[in-house]
Amino acid sequence: MASECRMVLAYAIGERKLTMAKDIVARTAKRLASMPLFVTDGLKFYARALLEQYGFWKTYHATGKRGRPRRDRLTPDNKLRYAQIIKIRQGGRMKEVIKKNVFGKDIDVELISTSLIERLNLTLRQDNNRISRKTIGFSKKIQGLKEQMNLYFVNYNFCRGHRSLKQPDCEGKMVTCSPAKYFGLTNRNLDLKELLATPYYKMSTNYLITTPIRFGRQNPDRFCPLPHGI
Repeated sequence: MASECRMVLAYAIGERKLTMAKDIVARTAKRLASMPLFVTDGLKFYARALLEQYGFWKTYHATGKRGRPRRDRLTPDNKLRYAQIIKIRQGGRMKEVIKKNVFGKDIDVELISTSLIERLNLTLRQDNNRISRKTIGFSKKIQGLKEQMNLYFVNYNFCRGHRSLKQPDCEGKMVTCSPAKYFGLTNRNLDLKELLATPYYKMSTNYLITTPIRFGRQNPDRFCPLPHGI
């Protein structure tokens, strides 16, 4: 999720395992032209997935000294910045919140937050009965769930106006914008019927996000992957 414009760049459906973490990181990387600050929860698989996506292998040559040479290791890129929010609960209540810097230096502590993605998770569960907890409206087949979620996020990104995203219209009135309009991909909030009737094969697929994605008005770029264990 791009924090400033609330656009969901990628999502994945499945258990919170390494394969799913790699999947969502790879999908996100295809839609980014730069490397923003990544912020997630404390799931350990995200660090490995980001390291494999943006890291490189560092080779250690033989020194001529006694003993075995050092093994090659996967090293993070100098531009990679990644932080985690680790929540410690006790007795069903929040006891402590730890902000952990995993990769990168000089990360502003105020930027390490997952509140927006947590709010998105709540919105998803309220809007979509298929992923609500303790529901009888679940999908019987995984393919049906994927197709329904694709439609939901298309509507979320291109059609649905968000109260936290506002821009002046031609009369100077502040109106709510969809994430796509706020970011500049479209010049208006699209109608779902209009969007579904548009031949997708005539639309360019070479667009990459090159504008800095910022959280708030003055904070540097930040990206929060959508938790995929829903």
